[in-house]
Amino acid sequence: MHAPRNPATEPLATPASTVHLRPGNWATLFDAVCAHFPRIPPDTWRERFARGRVLDEDGLPFAAEHPYRAGMRVHYFREVDAESPIPFAESIVHADADLVVADKPHFLPVAPSGRHVAETLLARLVARLDNPHLVPLHRIDRDSAGLVLFSANPATRARYQALFRERAIEKSYEALAAPLPDFAFPLVRRTRIVAGTPFFRMRETAGAANSETHIGVISREAARWRYALQPVSGRKHQLRVHMAALGAAIENDPYYPELHTVDPADFSRPLRLVARALAFEDPLDGRRRRFESGIAL
Repeated sequence: MHAPRNPATEPLATPASTVHLRPGNWATLFDAVCAHFPRIPPDTWRERFARGRVLDEDGLPFAAEHPYRAGMRVHYFREVDAESPIPFAESIVHADADLVVADKPHFLPVAPSGRHVAETLLARLVARLDNPHLVPLHRIDRDSAGLVLFSANPATRARYQALFRERAIEKSYEALAAPLPDFAFPLVRRTRIVAGTPFFRMRETAGAANSETHIGVISREAARWRYALQPVSGRKHQLRVHMAALGAAIENDPYYPELHTVDPADFSRPLRLVARALAFEDPLDGRRRRFESGIAL
């Protein structure tokens, strides 16, 4: 029971999100998605179904009354009313049939979340490269800038994803922060990082370490130093938490060590953190690849 395809209503640039519906006793797909997303008004879902923005595995629009079954995989297009533009441009460092490497500016999210859908690195690249198959292989914070790798080909995606799962990617960051003259560098920070309060912040706690960062100093000035940061693990906000715990929070960090209210429209104080370089052996042909961000701190 599919609604008729209407090309005029099909999105061109904003990539779809995917949800696996949990078990339940719902009669229709409409009932199931309303229960799965209780914060989204039912009228919003009715409109999305009517405009062909809820799709099956083959990209065909579902009808709202399509029968529900447990474990259904549903693709849908998130939308935000009056989305504010982010006035910074990404650049493409490399692009081939399998891999895209982008240089993300500060303030631009990698993928749709919260109030950002079209104004994301993923949506911009999908439109720019006319490739709806793009998928980010990893994430960096919206506040951070620098390199992000994307899979451009579903047939080779798993081989690139394995690089991150097996920690076979060398990731190098640079940050500006206060001097730490009482520490001997390079040093290694290993701690346990868990969810904090509010939910989007992280914190260190006692227990077995689940995070590791190698920290060096690139240059020293009187008021601030330039640090080289190499995360071995990939915990959320790991570099920001580790630097703040050492007593040198990254410059302009609104979350650490204390939470500060920031106007979303204020772009005057970028977090001084850049994902500077990525290096790895390409799983398709074995050649050594290294990419570097051109964003200045």
